[in-house]
Amino acid sequence: MSKELIIYTDGACSGNPGPGGWGVLMKFGDAEKEIFGGEDDTTNNRMELMAAIQALRAIKPGFDGKITLWTDSTYVLKGITEWIHNWKARGWKKSDKKPVINKDLWQELDVENAKRDINWKWVKGHAGEEGNERADELARRGIPGREEE
Repeated sequence: MSKELIIYTDGACSGNPGPGGWGVLMKFGDAEKEIFGGEDDTTNNRMELMAAIQALRAIKPGFDGKITLWTDSTYVLKGITEWIHNWKARGWKKSDKKPVINKDLWQELDVENAKRDINWKWVKGHAGEEGNERADELARRGIPGREEE
C-alpha cells in the first residue's frame, strides 16, 4: 500500500506589507522534511502562496502517490480550487474586471498544481493542530532578520 504525502503550509508577515516568511512541513510515513524562506518586502497572502508553491516544487520528481496539502489560508484554498478557473477564463481578471492580485504567484501555483493530483484541505490556524503549528513556526523563522528567534 502506498503512503500518503501530507503537506502543511503557512505564511507570516511582520507588517502587511513588510518582511515575510513561508514555511512547509512535509510528512511521508515516518519521514519529515521542513523548508522555509522569506522576503524583505511582501504580504501575508504572497507568503501563503509561496509556501504552497515551494511545497509542490519540493516533491521528488516521479512521485505519484496521494498528496494532501493543508493550508490555513482560505485565500489559497478557494483561489486554487474555485476562483482560478474563472480568472483564467477571463484572462486573469476578477469578476469586477480588475486584474487578479498576485497573478504571478497564482500562475506559478497553477503550473505546479497541474502536475499532480492534490487534495487541498483547510485547517484552522493557531488552533493547536501540530502540523499547522510547525508550519507557522517555520514561516516565522523565514522572516528576514528573525532567523534566531
